[in-house]
Amino acid sequence: MPVATMPLQRHVSGRSRRPGGLRRAARRLVVLVATATVGAGLLVAPAYAAPSVEEIERQIDKQWQQLEPTIEQYNKVRSQLKVNRQKSGDLQKKIQPLALEAELAMNRVADLASRYYVSGPSQELGAVLLNAKPDTLGEQMAFLERLAAYERRQLDDVMKVRKKYDDQKAKLDALIADQETKEKQLAAKKKQIDAEIKRLERSLPKTTVKTTNCPTINGVVSAAARTAIRVACEQVGKPYVWGATGPNSFDCSGLTQYAYKAAGIYLTHFTGAQWNEGKAIARADARPGDLVFFRSDLSHVGIYLGNNTMVHSARAGVPVNVSPITTMPVAGFRRPG
Repeated sequence: MPVATMPLQRHVSGRSRRPGGLRRAARRLVVLVATATVGAGLLVAPAYAAPSVEEIERQIDKQWQQLEPTIEQYNKVRSQLKVNRQKSGDLQKKIQPLALEAELAMNRVADLASRYYVSGPSQELGAVLLNAKPDTLGEQMAFLERLAAYERRQLDDVMKVRKKYDDQKAKLDALIADQETKEKQLAAKKKQIDAEIKRLERSLPKTTVKTTNCPTINGVVSAAARTAIRVACEQVGKPYVWGATGPNSFDCSGLTQYAYKAAGIYLTHFTGAQWNEGKAIARADARPGDLVFFRSDLSHVGIYLGNNTMVHSARAGVPVNVSPITTMPVAGFRRPG
């Protein structure tokens, strides 16, 4: 019997101890898994860290280079449309009196045709035919023929002038229709642009940025340039809003237009036009007050302050500020006036 009971006791005793061992082993396993999980989390965390301000700024700068040409193209189409609408209105004013003159001339010719070729001779002509001497009758008939020919020439001249203006107006109307289509197409991008700008602005950490006034300028500066620089520097800190020309917000060409307008010099609200509205200046000869343009598509402009600095309306999320011109590829300099 003892031999038979010993294995049973060992077996039972083993069964009674195993559950506790399993629990202890499970606890150790949980601790190890938790430790490994925490350790793995600590190792993976840097990959999901929020991007730095510098990284976000680089992303915005890259995307802004794609947005700004579209904004300036929108400004270009609006400027051209305004000019062409004015031309069309001026032509319409010239056409109206010509149309009346043509109508009166047409009525006179029609009256002659009715009187002398449809209804027969009038009483006045009948009196001439009955009472005129043979040697004067030919003169009367020749006079009537000359009168009719004069009326026809007058009508012909008026119609030629009117056709000239009609043709010009038709071309302008076609151009305006085309530009209105382009304006609608560009306007359709406005929501996308606004949404993208807001998205980029939201991606920036909220912080306080203090701007400084323009630096003291020593050099050859014209009276107009002094005024433009003073006015532009007064705008430092105001927000960038695309399509804006002041006084509370600006885009790049809106700021330069606003500043030089105060100096009595009008610039079109479009970088491409402003490039052609000033005198070309070599970089070595650039003076404070000159306009400095950037990129091959001339999609950005600022007012040069000397010493490789400028005052400009940079982009959405960045207020009017003073910054180096070396942050973008310089296309050239132009001197307004």
